[in-house]
Amino acid sequence: MNYFYDLARSVASGDIPSAEDLERLLSLPYTRVNSLLPGADMLRRKYFENKISLCTITNAKSGKCGEDCAFCAQSAYHGAYADEYPLKKGRELAEIGKSVAGSAIKRFSMVTSGRSVNSDEIQEIAAAARELEGSGVRACASLGILESADLDHLKRAGLGRYHHNLETSPRFFPRICTTHDIGERIRTVNNAKQAGLSVCSGGVFGIGETDADVVELAQLLRNLDVDAVPVNFLVPVPGTPLENMPRLNPLRCLKIISLIRYIIPDKEIIICGGRIENLRELHPFIFMAGASGIMTGNYLTTKGRTLEEDTRLIRDLGLETG
Repeated sequence: MNYFYDLARSVASGDIPSAEDLERLLSLPYTRVNSLLPGADMLRRKYFENKISLCTITNAKSGKCGEDCAFCAQSAYHGAYADEYPLKKGRELAEIGKSVAGSAIKRFSMVTSGRSVNSDEIQEIAAAARELEGSGVRACASLGILESADLDHLKRAGLGRYHHNLETSPRFFPRICTTHDIGERIRTVNNAKQAGLSVCSGGVFGIGETDADVVELAQLLRNLDVDAVPVNFLVPVPGTPLENMPRLNPLRCLKIISLIRYIIPDKEIIICGGRIENLRELHPFIFMAGASGIMTGNYLTTKGRTLEEDTRLIRDLGLETG
């Protein structure tokens, strides 16, 4: 087998890629990403067998956000259009979550715009989490930068997982956001872990970062011991600073997924926004590249695929939902 498959076997036995290994991964042209796929697929199968997890989200609170993340349509700093409405009531959020009960979707996340949420909004999210208990759908939330007390409260209410992306590497972060720093995000991830929550934290790619930034982010997420890594590929939104950013090459998307799998072999890698727009005809290869989950349905400000389309894809590839 090739060097990278041998590296994957070493990683599967518990080794961490060396500096030399990382350099070889980084220097591999994305046009040769096929060299990475057998090892990435083997690692996925070792830890997740034939199962592909599905999750979905709802835009629980939409509107102009006081942060200036360069890729985001909801930032008040940009001229992009975004719907504006306050946080939905807990009962309404729970009903949206219950609507996927009995399907292949096992996680439902409530996502809010803004730097954070206030105490009243925490109560509504907590109410939704309590009502979802026993429904077969696990409640998740993405509420921005939170302190330990609020995360403890949400955990006690039945929230199972907290989502909080780091977005990109510490080196590149100031290029895409200046209203807060990555340290605040890292602190929130640690707060959520200390509260006993499962943590989902990843990033958005295609925003101008290099493969070295991908590796740096993956190493940071490994050291933080997050439970799941969501991977988003930029869909440029008119009115944002990144509106003219070119789409990623599909082969580079596969390389990004594979790099993360080689560095974080045993955690969920969930492919989320922009997967169809950027991967195009190579979209089914995400699982061979190491993905163990996908987000189905619509995203916050862009359309996604239907559950039926995604479950059919999984079946057609000889995989199972789970």
